[in-house]
Amino acid sequence: MSSTTTNGAQAVPYSLETGWRTLAMAGSVIGLVGILAIAFPLATGLSITYGIGLLLVLGGVVHGAHAFTARGWRGSVWQLTLGAVSVIAGLLLLVNPILGLASLTLLVIAYLLVDGVAELATSYRMAGQAGRGWVAVSGAISLVLAALLWAGFPADAAWAIGLLVGVSLFVTGSSMVLVAFAGRGVEEDVSPPTAEPRRT
Repeated sequence: MSSTTTNGAQAVPYSLETGWRTLAMAGSVIGLVGILAIAFPLATGLSITYGIGLLLVLGGVVHGAHAFTARGWRGSVWQLTLGAVSVIAGLLLLVNPILGLASLTLLVIAYLLVDGVAELATSYRMAGQAGRGWVAVSGAISLVLAALLWAGFPADAAWAIGLLVGVSLFVTGSSMVLVAFAGRGVEEDVSPPTAEPRRT
């Protein structure tokens, strides 16, 4: 029979009343990084490309090391091949990051295209349901963005990825700040009133 002992101190659940400042500061930092990314989209895109290249090289080295340590395993040849492809792809991104930016831009265009078609199809199946219009608008915006990026490709490859990442970071940081201040207000509104001294 097991028993748990407590020292009288109970874990206090997280509350925005006490933790809103941390959330607001984190959101502010993320929003500031987003603004910098928007201001310098090329540098942001190149940084992302270099990061992906380094991760591919590191992953390839890990795959290769595992292939050599597991020579008796039937999948070691597959591991070695996968490691070689990963290292080559990573080195190509590091040597020619502009090519990596172009590839990432094509992936973003493909994602927006698929997302737009999927959302429009979803809105079509939502006949008579609330929120159908918003889903359709979101899908239409995705298709418009995909068309604009494709029309400007490859010239927009230099700034598209950095700009999109910057906007995403700025929106995320702003939402964190808004949640922090809104949560603080809710906590303050529902806080119990101070007990009045008893009259004798």
